Amino acid sequence: MKRRDFSALLASVPLAGATGNALAQGGPIEGRQYTVLNPPLPTTPGKIEVVEFFWYGCPHCFAFEPAIEAWAKQLPADVSFRKVHVAFRANVKIHQRMFYALESMGKEAAARPAIFNAMHQQNLALDDAKSQAKFLSPLGIDPTKYQEAYNSFGVVTKCSQAEKLSEAYRIEGVPSIGVAGRFLTSPSDAGKGLPQRLTEQELGQKALQVTEFLIQRARNKA
Repeated sequence: MKRRDFSALLASVPLAGATGNALAQGGPIEGRQYTVLNPPLPTTPGKIEVVEFFWYGCPHCFAFEPAIEAWAKQLPADVSFRKVHVAFRANVKIHQRMFYALESMGKEAAARPAIFNAMHQQNLALDDAKSQAKFLSPLGIDPTKYQEAYNSFGVVTKCSQAEKLSEAYRIEGVPSIGVAGRFLTSPSDAGKGLPQRLTEQELGQKALQVTEFLIQRARNKA
């Protein structure tokens, strides 16, 4: 199975279909609004794990960010949430290293809005460690410590783990949402079969509705 061109993912998704009111009539449909992983992936016992697969440079991830961040702040105690940065090609691997370097320093969440804005509003590539360190310095991130983290064995290991998880979830595009090691959905999937064309923000809300449905399935062991 080939990965989709995730940089133009939502623009290429057809949003009309014969069963346009499927979501309204009976909830998300397996094989349309979400897929089931078989076999399921191992997860942390006692928690329903939700994973957002994303890329700093993806415009659709940028559009989805406000919705999923607001949603993640209101999760119940039995649900855990984390982000996993994909690495579909060489320059994306560099951004992945930035994500895990910042995460290892405890700075990623605070720096993320500035990184998204820089890449999508200021057209900064941030595609090498030196330019990243220079950009991050005014945010209070020491350039030397950042480059040490960027080149550390721990960050290399985290990147490898992220790539293995992306492969296990069969990620073809971003943003995508994995639930409980059993289910996968995305804004593009959540919009399939709807009779009207939705904005990216509306597609994001649909994806979160599907995610809530899948969390409940996991909770009920359905």
